[in-house]
Amino acid sequence: MKKIYLYIITLFSIATIIILPACSKTSNLINSDSVIQPPVITEDTATIYLAGGCFWGVEGFFQQIPGVLSVESGYANGIGENPSYYDVLGGDREFAETVKITYLPYTVHLEELLLRYFQIIDPLSVNQQGNDIGIQYRTGIYYESEEDLQIIKKIYDYESKRLSSLLAVELEPLKNFYKAEEYHQDYLEKNPKGYCHINLSDAFLPLFPGPDYVKEDSQTLKDRLGKDAYEVVMEGATEPMFSHEYSKEMRRGIYVSAVTGIPLFSSSDKFESGCGWPSFTTPITTDILSYLPDSSLGMTRIEVKDDVYHLGHVFEDGPVERGALRYCINGLSLKFIPEEDLDSWGLSDYKLFIR
Repeated sequence: MKKIYLYIITLFSIATIIILPACSKTSNLINSDSVIQPPVITEDTATIYLAGGCFWGVEGFFQQIPGVLSVESGYANGIGENPSYYDVLGGDREFAETVKITYLPYTVHLEELLLRYFQIIDPLSVNQQGNDIGIQYRTGIYYESEEDLQIIKKIYDYESKRLSSLLAVELEPLKNFYKAEEYHQDYLEKNPKGYCHINLSDAFLPLFPGPDYVKEDSQTLKDRLGKDAYEVVMEGATEPMFSHEYSKEMRRGIYVSAVTGIPLFSSSDKFESGCGWPSFTTPITTDILSYLPDSSLGMTRIEVKDDVYHLGHVFEDGPVERGALRYCINGLSLKFIPEEDLDSWGLSDYKLFIR
């Protein structure tokens, strides 16, 4: 992994960390619509190379995904060196139009990027995507890391099983990659009405069908959750330190919203922080949480919410080797589903996020 330092926002001073509790009441923010971007403090970037037909659309699609730092159009896994677009167009040199994605692995999981990739391709089509035909338009996943290969195979096998078919998507180590000509870079940004075989708005679709949650009135929700949990999710209250069993829960599984049932965190991203509340390094997908500024109690913090429901806060004192963030979440706002029970809960797809 390459190194990069991003300090988007400073949440608190060391003195504040020592003196004040990690999660505190923020009822003044429950109805705020001042949504901000999540913080990023990391040293690590990773790359993956994806061929999905004409690279203009694939590039534009992945540029919209949070945690993706850059997307570069180019030519991969062909014969010879430094091909031009017209060399590739002929097909004789067997290059595939490919995008190089550089991303933050502790902001967006590789699993999510690959699942998004399969959203926009026809994985059964040979040498054709959309109206584009030729070997250069074949699909392929090209990797540099053996660690990535394990994840890629997991998603690859999942898609093959889902479609009950062998896939036409190449799965190979990266042999070579050459950046395409400058006029191909950011093509759809330069040419908003340019050709694109992909619906770019698909980047905002959920990865999997969500639970059938119907919003409840306040009294019904309070009766279902109980008084303490209701005060957490609706009024921004904080449960006492070490009061919830999830602060020590380390079994494999998925943590869903106690209100909506939407998956929020994987056990693979949970760690023992010693703070007294369940702690995670990363949400399960990049589109699942909302972030709001919180200046209560004399601190500058970021509140984390599931839709309109309070979960906790995100801080910058997490494990450095895992992105340095700590999602400090009230156990009362969550429900833990063990891995062996995910099928019966209709959440089997989310096993993909348990490493």
